[in-house]
Amino acid sequence: MVRRLLSTLTMMALALGTWAQGFDNLPDPIEDVNKVVDNTPDSIAKALMSRPKPGSTRKGDNPVMFLVGNSTMRNGTLGNGNNGQWGWGYFFPKYFDAEKIAVENQALGGMSTRTFYTDLWPAIRTALKPGDWVVVSIGHNDNGEFFDQKRARAVIPGVDPDTCYVGFNQRTQKQDTVYSYGTYLRKYIREIRAKGANPVLMSLTPRNAYDEKTGKIVRKPQTEWAAYVAATEGVPFIDLNELSGKKLDSFSRWKVDYHFLGDKIHTSKFGAELNAYNAAFGIMQSRNPLLKPLQRMLKMPIPNKWIAKDRYTIAKDGSVKAKPVVFFTGDSTVKNADKDDDGMWGWASQAATIFDESKISLVNAGRAGRSTRSFIREGLWQQVYESLQPGDFVTIQFGHNDICPITDQKARGVIPGTKDTLHVYHMDNDTYEVVYSFGWYLKKMIDDTREKGATPILVSLTPRNEWPGGKIERRDDSYGKWYREVVEQTGVEFIDMHNISADFLDKKFSVKRLPEDKEKAKAKVEEIKKKAGDVYFKKDHTHASKAGAQMNAQSFAKGLRQNNSELAKYLKK
Repeated sequence: MVRRLLSTLTMMALALGTWAQGFDNLPDPIEDVNKVVDNTPDSIAKALMSRPKPGSTRKGDNPVMFLVGNSTMRNGTLGNGNNGQWGWGYFFPKYFDAEKIAVENQALGGMSTRTFYTDLWPAIRTALKPGDWVVVSIGHNDNGEFFDQKRARAVIPGVDPDTCYVGFNQRTQKQDTVYSYGTYLRKYIREIRAKGANPVLMSLTPRNAYDEKTGKIVRKPQTEWAAYVAATEGVPFIDLNELSGKKLDSFSRWKVDYHFLGDKIHTSKFGAELNAYNAAFGIMQSRNPLLKPLQRMLKMPIPNKWIAKDRYTIAKDGSVKAKPVVFFTGDSTVKNADKDDDGMWGWASQAATIFDESKISLVNAGRAGRSTRSFIREGLWQQVYESLQPGDFVTIQFGHNDICPITDQKARGVIPGTKDTLHVYHMDNDTYEVVYSFGWYLKKMIDDTREKGATPILVSLTPRNEWPGGKIERRDDSYGKWYREVVEQTGVEFIDMHNISADFLDKKFSVKRLPEDKEKAKAKVEEIKKKAGDVYFKKDHTHASKAGAQMNAQSFAKGLRQNNSELAKYLKK
């Protein structure tokens, strides 16, 4: 056996003048060897209390799945996203039938395979019952010093069962032995099986780091070590590092970046949800017979897609022809009630008046009351994203609801501007959400569309029935400015419906000069507003009548022709 002894006297000498440091009384947040500041040490005791007592979520005789990991699985002191970072274990339970199995996220930030085993594992081991499951995915924190005062969490790289270090642990003020990464995994496996439970090993979540030779996300060496231990011990192995890494490889660098937050390791909500899905997907697709009982407890959702009318048609000769689809996204100005001739209409409801449906299919995916932020958060954008095929088109038109309160019940306000800025907000419903800028949300939808081989088209918001100075309101110094900044940043095609429709309305209703008398001027503005409203608006200054919707649709067609747009080929002659 290879044994590397570290002098106990030397280690004790290094510790002279220092106080013994208890696990629940760590110093301020520490930057580790990865240049990452862990957010948990500000209150380990508080974090421990926020985790469920092992086994406490068990329902009757149902099994429990215990998640063993670090901050990539459960982030922050409370694990509730209040620092903007999320661990994937928070979202993992939604993929399992709660009536069949309870999923307990027992992970804790800052833990290594070694410190989790010594400090947190005993309570879980005690709670284990026959038929339970334990998912072990840990290792991001396994480097550093072996016996330092602050962490003492490093392990020996590799899987050698005959390698260890012996020394004095300054953190625990005790003599300690450190084993290899593989040895700790074997300890978990052995003790899980001893309780009649089922171990599952998962590789680590990927980091935001690229291999210089391949240009792809770096695959971690712990993957090979965990896979080797799983194979030699006969344990199911899910390569989460590869599943999520492969997905990240298909994204733009910009998209990869926002799947992480604050550093190159910890994930945003986007990244955590990606990892949670891939962890569940890995279990679902595994052919390991040991996972069959767990697979029967899965509840994998079917991606919600739009069914495009007549996307595929069968010709007389039996051949299948495919038409492109144009998806219209936006708020109530894009899709409204769209049924009462005297009611409110969104302009995309009138898309058939400008497009030749024998050449292209139309899908109105707009939703009243939505902003860029709420459209994405509620999964409405994901439905469009999942539906896209190469050659499709997506119009992206938001703004009327974006500059609303950020933290209220509707949660649709965004940060004004187009910089890639963000802020963590404490919402009125006592949850936390990372909110981005108006331009950031637009850029996400543009980037997602291109990723699918489809063409994004940015559309400025419809004009409102407001007539300052006797001319229709132009919002070119806010939304118009932001749209153009996004166009400059992304090169996306842009249809300025706002000004095309405003030009049309100005020609019909505006006056060159208002009366000098203030009361007469005010009356004139009201007169103009009423005339325009009687024809092109309905009930308020924002929503269009059917005629107004048709007018905006014509503005869109005009913009396409002015751009010599690829989508213009599908317009009616």
